[in-house]
Amino acid sequence: MAQASRTVVTFRSDAFNTTEPRKYFINECCFGDDVAKWLAEELKARGVEADEPGQEDFGWFLNFSPAAGPHTLVLGYRPGDGDAPGDWFGVLERDCGFLASIFGGRNKGVQQEAAELVHSILTGSEKAREVRWHRRAEFDAGRAEAGSPSP
Repeated sequence: MAQASRTVVTFRSDAFNTTEPRKYFINECCFGDDVAKWLAEELKARGVEADEPGQEDFGWFLNFSPAAGPHTLVLGYRPGDGDAPGDWFGVLERDCGFLASIFGGRNKGVQQEAAELVHSILTGSEKAREVRWHRRAEFDAGRAEAGSPSP
């Protein structure tokens, strides 16, 4: 049986807001609007269709359509613990519609091309550092040490 793809990315950055809640945030912790806008601009600069970012209750999401098909990147910020710095995380999902989403379709069929595109933006910019890719189950279980420098 093949191993699951790495569809969760983490990175550190000092370039984006992590301290000042905006009036339009659903919750005070909904940081990431500036990250999502930056990623959308970078995708468009590469000729990839990208929607305006939308807000989640904990962060933001960005729908984009590389040649591999429509995908969504869900973004959030995890504050550091004590003196440890915080980091950003992005969960790459396949945009598959409402009904398929109910049956777990968002986590199936995520295309490597979509992950490579996000990876190239993050690693090609001084705005992101310590980029790591994780398998969803390992990330959800708190095993971030199992991450890889590439998808």
